[in-house]
Amino acid sequence: MSMDTTTRRYDLDWLRVIAILAVYFHHLGMPFNGDKFHIMNSESSKLLDDIMVFFEQFRLPLLFLISGTGTVLAFSKRTWKQFFKERTGRLLIPLFFGVLFIVPPQTYFQYINEFSSYWQLYTSGRFETNHLWFIENLYVISVLVIPLIIFLKSQKSSGFITWFERISSNKMGLLLGGLPLIILTVVLKKYYPTGSSSLTNLSETFFYTYFFITGILFASSQIFWENLKKYRRLHFFAFIISTLLFYSYYFVPNDYIEPYLSLSVRWDIWYSLCCLLGWCFVLTLLGYGQVYLNKPSLWLKRMNEAIYPFYILHQTVIVIFGYYIIHMNLDIPVKMTLLFISSFSVIVLLYRFLVYPFKITRVLFGMKKNDENVKT
Repeated sequence: MSMDTTTRRYDLDWLRVIAILAVYFHHLGMPFNGDKFHIMNSESSKLLDDIMVFFEQFRLPLLFLISGTGTVLAFSKRTWKQFFKERTGRLLIPLFFGVLFIVPPQTYFQYINEFSSYWQLYTSGRFETNHLWFIENLYVISVLVIPLIIFLKSQKSSGFITWFERISSNKMGLLLGGLPLIILTVVLKKYYPTGSSSLTNLSETFFYTYFFITGILFASSQIFWENLKKYRRLHFFAFIISTLLFYSYYFVPNDYIEPYLSLSVRWDIWYSLCCLLGWCFVLTLLGYGQVYLNKPSLWLKRMNEAIYPFYILHQTVIVIFGYYIIHMNLDIPVKMTLLFISSFSVIVLLYRFLVYPFKITRVLFGMKKNDENVKT
């Protein structure tokens, strides 16, 4: 039984908005958690870092899975050539525009002592993708999976989908779907151990692609969604257990386990727990989302339209305001509050008055053109 592609799935819209807002709040905390970021506060919060490491395990997996589901829904209304053209317009144009005009301020403020002026950055040709790596990866993955989507839409896939439906209908079936993710991530991390978001870092690329393809598979049959809803309490229980295991291992002193486990084994356990936590959380959220989030809302319609430009703008605005805020003689909670108020307000204003009303900016920020309030 294929998924209904004619009825709007408001829960997926909500989850997309939630996932990108989670990315925003993550980057809001980055200058203060002691990790590497474009700008860093002189003091850091260990508590903040302990909280953020938890949410790191599922904010992007959720976003890639929702993107995979959305890809199938977009494909259902188009031929593969139309889909390719649509993906190119909504992903590549914002990517190139962002690399040329949105990201450079981040590079400038990060290496401000190396530039005599902002324009020197352009003459040096120092362009980066930074947070727009997500759009780059999403475009490449979306194009590469076109044959898979065509296969899943054809009659040839009926036996394959039926087999997956049977597995997902088993009480533990969806949870066991995380095993290949864990095993292959651990293996690939031995050869690609860094957390680089580059497409050539196959451990990270595989990790996110797994969730993306999972979204594609879920979108291929309504039975998957019914089982996600049916077993949501089991998945929530598994999420709680995985959280306890994650933090138990995270906080255990190295001195306690170092005599018994090699460094390689310790990293294997860590990657396994990260995958387990991310997988259980996503399954749980997809199940409960159908119960509590699948409702229309005027605010949701507006947020769903705005969330892509919001994502493109957010990190640059955070870095610009954050650069000045971290130099203030204030406590971390006060600085974070100031950064939140200033950055969120400016992003919304930029969207409302510079992006939303004009055709050219809507194209540059990957928005749809069919809006009656759009100006030329």
